[in-house]
Amino acid sequence: MAATTPGSFQGPDAQGRVQLSGDWTLAHATRLERALAALSAREAGVQRIDAQALGKVDTAGASLLLQLAGGAGLEQFDALAPRHARLLAAVAQADAEPLPAPVREGVGDFIAGIGAAVLAIWRDALRLVSFLGLLLATLPRVLVSPQRWRVAPWVVQIHQTGLNAVPIIALLTFLVGAVVAFLGATILREFGATLYTVDLIAFSFLREFGVLLTAIMVAGRSGSAFTAQLGSMKSREEIDAIRTLGMDPVQVLVVPRALALLVSLPLLTVLAMLSGILGGAVVCALALDISPMMYFSRIHDTLEVRHFWVGMSKAPLFALMIALIGCLEGFKVAGSAESVGKHTTSSVVQSIFVVILIDALAAVFFMEMGW
Repeated sequence: MAATTPGSFQGPDAQGRVQLSGDWTLAHATRLERALAALSAREAGVQRIDAQALGKVDTAGASLLLQLAGGAGLEQFDALAPRHARLLAAVAQADAEPLPAPVREGVGDFIAGIGAAVLAIWRDALRLVSFLGLLLATLPRVLVSPQRWRVAPWVVQIHQTGLNAVPIIALLTFLVGAVVAFLGATILREFGATLYTVDLIAFSFLREFGVLLTAIMVAGRSGSAFTAQLGSMKSREEIDAIRTLGMDPVQVLVVPRALALLVSLPLLTVLAMLSGILGGAVVCALALDISPMMYFSRIHDTLEVRHFWVGMSKAPLFALMIALIGCLEGFKVAGSAESVGKHTTSSVVQSIFVVILIDALAAVFFMEMGW
């Protein structure tokens, strides 16, 4: 192994010039550090540093050379080899302190936070619209080519998002129907109009509660599952492997899930409507002395079928948005478990928000149309 020449420096002389020599490496760093501790570049009046005789330099030596140069950096060095200059520049950049973040207080901080939130919402909306366009562009290519149909994954997703959700949807809407019946009976009893509790239950579940409660439950159950599944695949680089095999991840992963929800959510909505109405019938029979025969006869005589179709018309739109948001958040996962959890939570929040927003807009639209 070749011997090394210990690094050293001479000066500064009367003109403030320092002469470097030898190897400024980690092996000699302790001795050089003690020598520099006795020499302050400013107090000694170092003006120029002659690096013509400088030997090997590593990162430890580069840090000591920058300490010798003080705050002037590379400007003080003469005859510095290009390789040494690049190393010193890299070490200087690595040692540089980051600029302090601007401090905002009071109203400025509040307004800046609002602006950042609005910008984030706008970007998420653009991504969602772009992803919707990508899905709509992929669907025709899949539907017109039977060899591209992925029937097995589609059936599996229908089973997971639809059939497995039947117990929780039925129980939830049955209980909500009972609660609505109790509340309606409490208020309407004061006016001697307990019979109109039947109208309240049927009207609310056919138009709003059936589809809305189902969509919220599906968003929390299936939407989060879509994000977790795709996020885990993203973190394990399985989506990159799908692309490497020449397949389209949207066609393989998104289309079966979106089509499954387009089938499952309307069917679950019908189940939710029936369960809610049945829950109201039980309460009316036990607390209001309204027999099941009278209950269902009242529904048949007073409610129009258009209320059912108003509620059902929102189910496919809710299903599409929940599938889109769940899959899009899954594709956003960065690769860590923390990122999977973050985007799963974001998927549920966004899905529920979008479902309620669309439901509110639809309610205003149907009211203005007289439907």
